[in-house]
Amino acid sequence: MNVEELRAYCLNKKAVEECFPFDDKTLVFKVLGKMFALIGLENADFVNLKCDPELALEYRERYPEIKGGYHMSKKHWNTVEYVALEDEFVIQMIDHSYDLVVASMPKKTQLKLKES
Repeated sequence: MNVEELRAYCLNKKAVEECFPFDDKTLVFKVLGKMFALIGLENADFVNLKCDPELALEYRERYPEIKGGYHMSKKHWNTVEYVALEDEFVIQMIDHSYDLVVASMPKKTQLKLKES
């Protein structure tokens, strides 16, 4: 997977927008205004993804390409060298990040998102 494929996959998910809220070098993907993925464009081989805390630790122990989130809460975010991992696994991690963010939204918002 390359950065354009990752970008296209993220943008294909429901209610996702991309923006540059921090600077012109950090591309952020949000679902209904909440971040689920960040890519530093100066080194686009890495993506920050939200992750369940226990699963985040498991991934970090199992895969040297996954570390605690760079400039993020290391409890809830991983920095993933996605170009070094299988595409299916990266897609699974993106889906997990997106789903975690959606699950934290009010039930009414979740229902509207499912219906759209």
